[in-house]
Amino acid sequence: MDARSSAAANPAAPRPGSGPLGPGGPPGRHLHGRRNLTEGPITRTLLMFSLPLLGGNALQSLNGTVNQIWVSHTLGETAITALGNSNIVMMLMLGAIFGVGMAANILIGQAVGAGDLKLVKRVMGTTTTFFIGLSITLAVAGIWLSPHILDLMHTPPEARADAIIYLRIIFASVPFMYFFVFMQMAQRGAGDSTTPFYFLALAIVIDITLNPLLIRGIGPFPKMGIAGSATSTLVGQGTALVFLMIHLYRKKSILLLRPGEFHLLSPDLAIFRSIVTRGLPMGVQMLVMSGTAVVMITMVNAYGALTSAAYSISSIIWSYLQMPTMAIGASVSSMAAQNVGAGRWDRVAKVARSGVISGLVVTGSLALLLYGFNDFVLSILLPHHSPAIPLAQHINKTVLWGFVLFSITFSLSGVVRSTGAVWWPLLILTISMVGMRIPFAILLTPRLGQDAIWWSFPMGTITSSVLTSLYYRFGGWRRGRMLEEEPIGQASDAGLAVPSMAVPEADEEAAEVVEAAKATA
Repeated sequence: MDARSSAAANPAAPRPGSGPLGPGGPPGRHLHGRRNLTEGPITRTLLMFSLPLLGGNALQSLNGTVNQIWVSHTLGETAITALGNSNIVMMLMLGAIFGVGMAANILIGQAVGAGDLKLVKRVMGTTTTFFIGLSITLAVAGIWLSPHILDLMHTPPEARADAIIYLRIIFASVPFMYFFVFMQMAQRGAGDSTTPFYFLALAIVIDITLNPLLIRGIGPFPKMGIAGSATSTLVGQGTALVFLMIHLYRKKSILLLRPGEFHLLSPDLAIFRSIVTRGLPMGVQMLVMSGTAVVMITMVNAYGALTSAAYSISSIIWSYLQMPTMAIGASVSSMAAQNVGAGRWDRVAKVARSGVISGLVVTGSLALLLYGFNDFVLSILLPHHSPAIPLAQHINKTVLWGFVLFSITFSLSGVVRSTGAVWWPLLILTISMVGMRIPFAILLTPRLGQDAIWWSFPMGTITSSVLTSLYYRFGGWRRGRMLEEEPIGQASDAGLAVPSMAVPEADEEAAEVVEAAKATA
């Protein structure tokens, strides 16, 4: 019986090459902020590992919140409606690339773990061509089709002109936005989660700083109204991307192509096929979520700009409520992936249980605070005495509690995906969103009115939590794998796992990991 057959027969047995530093890697070793998640106290390690992810989520939500505040206090409810409709489209665009980006992330992580510099370069060449081609095509088509897209969403007439302006500038920023997101994912796949956070912070600081200057025309800056909000995003993403590329070239990163390697930009069909087929379920999952959001806001828009503004503001609060759940869920995926890779199946169930309990406690506590300070929070996000405040209060009272249950779905799905089982989470999400949330809102609107839309959110959450729990308990996810071939190293679903073997000396940081591994071997 060979090593792979032995590991299949005994899941608790470590696989060859497992562990954050590969064969002989020291347990508990911490390098450049990376953690060995296969040992030590589970809950404390999980929560500490979640903090950087939570920080990134918080920065992005803060950026959106500041944007909403400046737009609402300067331009009013109509501009908020335009912003809310356009942001749904932007999330749909990002969802379209998420799966392919994650698949590239994993392939890069496995190639770095195996010390295969040539494969890293081939993956980067193929995916770079893919993202550049897709983003330029989407930008040109989006700028042209913006009015038609908003008409399909039934954007209120009074908000349509502002929404077209905002959306067209956002489409113009897509090439910068897509490649910036891709490079962040590639870095995490190579084991570097710190650098992406710094440059994401740079993009957000630029965006937040320019927002009021361009909206109001302060100092030498032109007064652009809602166009200023979108332009600040364009400048922030573009500037951060340029500085990120400069930084990577100075660090001699193995992720960048250099003179003599540009022929790798010609797509490798085998890599392209692998990335697309493995990224499809994750990408479709994001599209289902974004597509459902488009349907929901289309239903909300039927009740007018005021209701749409209240819904858009409530959605911002929901994003904050879900931040701890998303951070813990991504950390659960990383933690479970390392334990699966190390053959520590005894810890996988404990990781899942700890993730669910931690998520319920943290998110439940935050929900109670939001219920208690609902009026205060809304008074910050909306102008004083805005007629949208009472509507937003009612929406939050109906919906907030349901998002606490998302902790179950996020944590258990994170464990399931860490083994490569991606189709069942997609099916469960589709059932809960398309099969429950949308029909519930449509069928009960004649009886409940707007409340049918608000109640559809917790109903969808309950459905996904129950189905995910059943699949976790009885499904065959433990037999899944992310790659067709057994990996030499273990890369997590969230792209935060530590590469497990030596990598070329061209990457300075990776070389330090190798030297540390040799010193402790």
